[in-house]
Amino acid sequence: MPDSACKYPGEFHPAYLELWHSGELTRRVGLGLEKLADCTLCPRNCHVNRIEDKTKTCGTGRHAVVSSYFAHFGEERCLRGTRGSGTIFFSWCNLRCVFCQNYEISWLGEGRTVGPQELAEMMLALQAQGCHNINLVTPEHAVPQILEALLLAVERGLRLPLVYNTNAYDSLDSLALMDGIVDIYMPDFKFWSPEKARLYAKAPDYPEAARHAIREMHRQVGPLVTDEQGVALRGVLLRHLVMPGDAVGTSEIMLWIAHELGPETYVNLMAQYRPACHVTAKQYPEINRCISAEEFQQARDAFRDAGLHRLDHEQSEMNLRSVAYLPVVSRPISADVGRPAIDLAAQPTIPPKPYSCCGRRPS
Repeated sequence: MPDSACKYPGEFHPAYLELWHSGELTRRVGLGLEKLADCTLCPRNCHVNRIEDKTKTCGTGRHAVVSSYFAHFGEERCLRGTRGSGTIFFSWCNLRCVFCQNYEISWLGEGRTVGPQELAEMMLALQAQGCHNINLVTPEHAVPQILEALLLAVERGLRLPLVYNTNAYDSLDSLALMDGIVDIYMPDFKFWSPEKARLYAKAPDYPEAARHAIREMHRQVGPLVTDEQGVALRGVLLRHLVMPGDAVGTSEIMLWIAHELGPETYVNLMAQYRPACHVTAKQYPEINRCISAEEFQQARDAFRDAGLHRLDHEQSEMNLRSVAYLPVVSRPISADVGRPAIDLAAQPTIPPKPYSCCGRRPS
C-alpha cells in the first residue's frame, strides 16, 4: 500500500462516465479530431495536418500506432495490484531522449497502426483479463485517437480508471481535452535544466512545459488516492528517473514538487537507468554508466529534505538493493543501439490470456 495512503471516499466510478452521460465525451472526440488538422497537441507545435496522415516529430498521423498491450506486473504496486495494470504502449514519442531504453518503439516507431475500433477492443480485452486500470503509455501525441477509441469502449462497457502515463511533455490543449476523463496522471518529470533537456532530449523547453503540464494534472485530479487494497483510483503519481552525476537536477525537481504540488504528492524515484540508445563511450560519455547506490541514496535524501513523505518505499528499497549489487557498467563505442521491442503484429486483436513484460516504460 502507498506510504501515508489517502483512501477514496465512497463508491468509485471512473471520471469519464459523467462526461459520457452528459454527451461531453462525444464533443471532446470531435474537438480532438479537429485539432489534428493543424496539430499543436504537444509543445512541438508542428502545425501539420494529421487528418491527412501527414506526420512530423511524433511520427503519428490520423491513427495511433501501438507496439504492444498486456497486463503489466512490473509497474508500481498501487497500479499493478494483484491483477496487473492494463498497459497499451503507443509507438513513437515527442521527445528524443538519447538514452531511451525502448529505442525501436520511441525513435523508430515499431508497432502497428490501429483504428479506433481496434484500440477500443484492446481496452475491453484488458478489462476482461481483470486488469485494475487502462494504462496509456506515451500518450502525449495520441490524445484525439485515445478519446475516439474511449467513446467506443465506454459504450461497450469499459469501466476501468484511466492512467495517463506520460513523459510530461504535454500541451495544455491536450490536457484540457482529458480534463474529467483521466483518473490517474503519471508524469515522469525528467529534466530541470533547459540545457540538459536540449542535450539529452532535444527539447530545451521541456522543463517549462513539464512544470505547466504537471501543475494542470494536479489541478484536475489532486493527490493520489487509493482503495482499501492500496490500488490507485485517482490522483497524480509522479515519477523521476535518477541519472548519473545528477544530470537531471533531482534536488531542484523534488523542491519544486513539494512547493508547487505539496508534501502529499506520491513520488516514485526510479533507479533503472542504464546506457542505451545513442549513449556510448564516445557519445554522451558523462552518462555512459549506471547510477551508484550512493547516487540513488542522495536522490532519496533530496526527496526527504524537500519535505515530501509519500515515497514508493517498496520500489525504492528494491531499487536501492539492486544498484548496490550492480556494477557501474558502461557501453563501448561499438555497442548495438536499443533493445528489442515487443511486436504487436504477432499478437491477436483481443489476447486470449494476459501477457507479461520484464521491462518498464520507456525512459
